[in-house]
Amino acid sequence: MKFTEFGFISSLEEGLDSMGFSDATPIQEQTIPLVLKKHDLIACAQTGTGKTASYLLPLLNLIGEQPEEAIKALILAPTRELALQIDQQIMGLGYFTGATSVAVYGGGDGKEYEQQRRALQYGANIIVATPGRLIAHMSSGKFDFTKLQYLVLDEADRMLDMGFFDDIVRVISYLPKERQSLLFSATMPGKIRTLAKKLLRNPKEVNIAISKPSEGIDQQAYLVYDPQKLELIKQILKDPKYTTAIVFASKKEIVKKLAQELVKAGINAEGFHSDLDQAQREQLLNRFKAKSLPVLVGTDVISRGIDVVGISLVVNYDVPPDAEDYVHRVGRTARAETTGTAITFINDKDQGKFARIEELNGKEIPKIALPEGMEKGPEYAPRTKNKKRKPFHKNRKPGNGRKKVNKTPAAANVKKAE
Repeated sequence: MKFTEFGFISSLEEGLDSMGFSDATPIQEQTIPLVLKKHDLIACAQTGTGKTASYLLPLLNLIGEQPEEAIKALILAPTRELALQIDQQIMGLGYFTGATSVAVYGGGDGKEYEQQRRALQYGANIIVATPGRLIAHMSSGKFDFTKLQYLVLDEADRMLDMGFFDDIVRVISYLPKERQSLLFSATMPGKIRTLAKKLLRNPKEVNIAISKPSEGIDQQAYLVYDPQKLELIKQILKDPKYTTAIVFASKKEIVKKLAQELVKAGINAEGFHSDLDQAQREQLLNRFKAKSLPVLVGTDVISRGIDVVGISLVVNYDVPPDAEDYVHRVGRTARAETTGTAITFINDKDQGKFARIEELNGKEIPKIALPEGMEKGPEYAPRTKNKKRKPFHKNRKPGNGRKKVNKTPAAANVKKAE
């Protein structure tokens, strides 16, 4: 379906044309007409399918039809990176409509806080906010939501995972009861249904490809011991076919060390972590988007907070703790119907986690042989939920009937590395 078929106002169509947008994605095709008809909506679609534009475009259209210097829409997002990303899309898509917006998030300096306060007080059309910082502004009482018509919760499942349920409910208590509410999520656990009952009135539902990676992603895995990971990642990132890559690690300390080691190996990489201030984080993301920084190393903080078309490779240096997190990590590549590669390093301890990822995936992910010259990694023998432990007899002493097993050199190395 073409964007010209939705009947948008001319200024919004001009913005779409200037950005080269012509064809709607499936989630956009199904949700945009519902939003334009003023329905409450709960929409579930995997990352990278165009969820953001599916609510921004109809909101910009509705605001453009009745321009006014007042807060018309509030968009809640889990992280400042995502809030900034949404705000940037509003500026691009709504450039010719005259709609105004501001991102409200923590971590900035006093100047940024004052800019946010003024926007809330004097009426930017669209507020994009993280719940915690918005509540801080609301506590001052200097805001006016009396003309607000639209509430959007983006990445609602992530906000609940981060413990924002009470904050969301508190924010809603400040809003007009007569409004249109839209809830967008990549997954649909029970707690999302609970939140939806509090927020939405007779909502329409749209579900597209829930919780599975895009078909355009070439998913691969390597079986490695921890000491082998660094050499393997160096070899992979030096492959010229990977022009832009994100490497996900489980901890901030690993991110810092890995970025340093990659630089020593001659790879242009930098770490993205919570010790950086907001200006440094924005600078890194801008360089990455501009392709001047080819490799970004980070934790899950960027798994939903960056939208860049053309990322050719995602590497899970550590298996993510949850299968849903895997979907969001690998979803950074193959965005907007492009293709990409996602590679996961599986050590001997994380095989059960990876088996759950494959179960969610609905298919086995190919295990690639380690490059020539590297020692063999562990065998893939995940302990699944169907494999039960032998019952522990109350009269049996610990260790009875157990054979002492000598650790292999590889296993000893793993223990030492820990």
